[in-house]
Amino acid sequence: MSTTRTNAARRARTTPDQHESLRVWLRLLACSNTVEGTVRSRLRDEFGITLPRFDVLAQLDAAARDDVQGLTMSELSRRLMVTNGNLTGLIERLVEEGLVNRAASTTDRRSQIVRLSAAGRRALNAMAPRHEQWIDDMFAELSVDDRTQLYALLGKLRASVKLSLSRENDS
Repeated sequence: MSTTRTNAARRARTTPDQHESLRVWLRLLACSNTVEGTVRSRLRDEFGITLPRFDVLAQLDAAARDDVQGLTMSELSRRLMVTNGNLTGLIERLVEEGLVNRAASTTDRRSQIVRLSAAGRRALNAMAPRHEQWIDDMFAELSVDDRTQLYALLGKLRASVKLSLSRENDS
């Protein structure tokens, strides 16, 4: 059988939904990359800051709003989903710029507690509304119901991924 016929026979046996998960993943990745790339360039152009630096400031602000008095490097790396090694240099530069404060933990001298400084809070307060507006603008063609449904579906996807990984680890 020729290659052309073999490929045609294979396509004939393939149902449209067999590749749907891959198509959804690629679409999700394309959307995520587009949004992230746009936010990265706008943060750089308007505020002279990188997305990782913005993310650190935002996580420290979120912790403060939850009445958490700073985060350890390990907690911060977990929240940002990066390694401690990737975070160390970033925090060092933010300390040098006066955007965050770092001090030894009172309960564990080996741990460093990182907090948003007053200057870091002012910087974040200037950036956060613009960041939110950019996201709102990019999602503007979706109705509130669309966004609610997408959020719920992404929650189901996250649970499905975790379950799949759990099963894989149990094997």
